[in-house]
Amino acid sequence: MNRFLSPDENSGLQASVDGFAHEHIVVGLLMKKYQNVSLVDLPLSTYDIIIVMKKNDNKEEIIRAQVKTSKTALSFTGGTRGGVDCTYKSGIKTYRQSAITSDVVIGIEPLEDNNFSLFFFPTLLVDEIDQGSISLNRIKGFENNYDLLERCQDSEYVLQKAREYGLIGRVATDTNQDGL
Repeated sequence: MNRFLSPDENSGLQASVDGFAHEHIVVGLLMKKYQNVSLVDLPLSTYDIIIVMKKNDNKEEIIRAQVKTSKTALSFTGGTRGGVDCTYKSGIKTYRQSAITSDVVIGIEPLEDNNFSLFFFPTLLVDEIDQGSISLNRIKGFENNYDLLERCQDSEYVLQKAREYGLIGRVATDTNQDGL
């Protein structure tokens, strides 16, 4: 606690520190599993992490990930300032994550005893649900689901999983087109 800062400024400073720490924690966890993982050192980037995965044909696939601290909900917005300098004004405008800005939003939920849960939310679903955030309780099937991370660019797989987890509506079967 910095004695020269107001309580609000101390709270903002801690939020900023937490955000940076959580990015590093996610990189460390992913690096242990996938090895070729790195923080992006570009302040205007719409993603925080690059994950390079080897595919079966020995080709590489790059996944762009945005990290969000998520205590009760996972936010899909970016471009605003938070933490200690939240009144900072820049030319960046608020935007919602999409498949154009990144491939996956990774929510890191701080738990007790310095443990964490990771929620892997493919950005192609952000447009499907048309929301700025989502409750972690609604996406329990996404928690620590590394298959969703690895296949976050596979729209067929992601949409099927979203239906399976009840996040988006079910598709009518061929024999039941009218919902009867």
